[in-house]
Amino acid sequence: MKAINPKDLDRKTRPTDDFFAFISGGWAKRNPIPVTETRWGTFYEIIDRNRKSLKKILESAMRIKSLRGSITQKVGDFYFSAMDTKSVNRAGLQPLAGVLQRIDEIKTIEALIEVITFLHQLEVAAFWFPHVEQDDKNSEKYILRFYQHGLGLPDRDYYTRTDSRSLALKKKYLKHIATILKLSGYRPRDAIRVADKILALETRLAHASMTNVERRDVHKMYNEMSLVKLRKLTPNMPWDIYFRNLGVKNISDVIVSQPNFLKEVDLVLHSVHLDDIKTYLKFHVVNGYAGYLSEPFEKEVFWFYGTVMNGVKKMKPRWKRALSMVDESLGEALGQLYVDKYFPPQSKQRMMELIENIRNAYRERIKNLNWMTEGTKRKALTKLSSIVYKIGYPDKWRDYSKLDVTRDSLAQNVMNAALFESQREISKLGKPVDRKEWHMSPPTVNAYYSQNMNEIVFPAGILQPPFFSETADDAVNYGAIGSVIGHELTHGFDDQGCHFDGKGNMRNWWTTEDRKHFEKKAEVLIQQYNEFVAIDDLHVNGKLTLGENIADLGGLVIAYDAFRLASKSKKEKVIDGLTPVQRFFIGFAIGERGIYRPEALRERVLTDPHSPPKARVNIPVSNLSEFYEAFDCKPGDALYRAEEERAKIW
Repeated sequence: MKAINPKDLDRKTRPTDDFFAFISGGWAKRNPIPVTETRWGTFYEIIDRNRKSLKKILESAMRIKSLRGSITQKVGDFYFSAMDTKSVNRAGLQPLAGVLQRIDEIKTIEALIEVITFLHQLEVAAFWFPHVEQDDKNSEKYILRFYQHGLGLPDRDYYTRTDSRSLALKKKYLKHIATILKLSGYRPRDAIRVADKILALETRLAHASMTNVERRDVHKMYNEMSLVKLRKLTPNMPWDIYFRNLGVKNISDVIVSQPNFLKEVDLVLHSVHLDDIKTYLKFHVVNGYAGYLSEPFEKEVFWFYGTVMNGVKKMKPRWKRALSMVDESLGEALGQLYVDKYFPPQSKQRMMELIENIRNAYRERIKNLNWMTEGTKRKALTKLSSIVYKIGYPDKWRDYSKLDVTRDSLAQNVMNAALFESQREISKLGKPVDRKEWHMSPPTVNAYYSQNMNEIVFPAGILQPPFFSETADDAVNYGAIGSVIGHELTHGFDDQGCHFDGKGNMRNWWTTEDRKHFEKKAEVLIQQYNEFVAIDDLHVNGKLTLGENIADLGGLVIAYDAFRLASKSKKEKVIDGLTPVQRFFIGFAIGERGIYRPEALRERVLTDPHSPPKARVNIPVSNLSEFYEAFDCKPGDALYRAEEERAKIW
């Protein structure tokens, strides 16, 4: 496989007018979005390649007779239950009968809280959601944190907007609610009547919710409360019952990310008729588990969330859906089998070298910043040196011995996995922080930075072409995986990460003047993205996407510096008519290559902190003088920005 396929380029498009179209025009003509997908691009090509490898593993695990309790038995039996459509269809709604009966039997607020606790353990969207995390102000300690939750639409703004498109979407959502209720046994007339009440309740919750931009403020989101203060905020809530049923013991405080939301939930639970709350809960149980039930449920949830929300006309083949179910519930068990077969040790060594080279380049950039004082620089360098990196797979695999998996029922396996994960999370409270834990499975095609761990993590899944290849030239590797490494490192210094120190604690290590300089520079980037039209008249939200945009720009400039240092003593080679520097930028852009269905693109712009692919390519390169030199970008070219208008942060 060529690192850069010349056929993927669109030579008719000038790179200085639209670099995204230049690097992907030829590719896009040969790669229409598959009918089962919302989008397509580099990430999704690798994901699809990985699926084929994982399918072989799962089919083998399903065929062989493995020792009861082994990871091979668990992933094989889980996959079997997901592929056994006859049993799934025969069971219908029966797997959820016990859960729905528990809801029906609620008569008091105490019983209601008991059931809500159980639904939270099943990962059902019910009002709020608990999660055990490191304390932002004490990263050596786990704490229980509550988040706003319980909406069937992707974001609170879907409920609050009043434009014609949003109103039409709400009508379709109302129809979806009614259909799920009818499939669950409600008479058609009752289902339509009750659907209105569910939408009204969710709309009330939405109005009390923080916006996605507000949720980017780590200080607003950190509201530590004693149990006394929690009870004062929500005087009607029997928290003792909730904590007891959740399995939480001996805690003195919690973090409430959105206090106004939880206060509204307290009022809702005591002002809305109990029958309406019960119907809301039943809808969310069935809606959340519909993908694991018989065909009518599965088709309905696909119609709304796949077709209406994202424009997809056809479901993925059953084996792909089943594979995703196994990965979601048994990610590290499946990952262990995956890395044994598909992840070569030499990839890990090469990645370690790349990370150190890019960290060294970042170190030099910080030292040479003209807007940051020496004291703040020293603290930034200390944090950079403290960043830990994890590559490929965990040193210590997750123990699934207490998770029961059989071939009998897909929905039951999913519920067992959810209960197992809830218990695993709650058991962390009071224990030392596990710094070896991963939050992505090894086959995942992605990477992440954890601000509390102060670490960057690269699963095995992403470490393959075109992001990373042992045979690719330095220019492409540094442009592709190098910019991803730089991106994740920069997250430690973006608009959220910059509030955390090298130990992962939320603490101000900036001078007031340095902070002002940083925010002024970030404002340039906000405006650049605000001006970008994603689709029709919908602009990118520069504030929502600021963290990712800072990381994209930072990752690119740092990777470029590292590439130039690595290639200093090497002879420059022109390959397929492209200079090394041109290949570096193309390697970066290929990593971001992607196309969307209009519906999916609209949802991404409204809800996702990542900008659309075209913006993630064209805006960063338009800020680098090295790009201007490599492709001879001049005034009058569409990507040209005057020197004083370019964003420069890290």
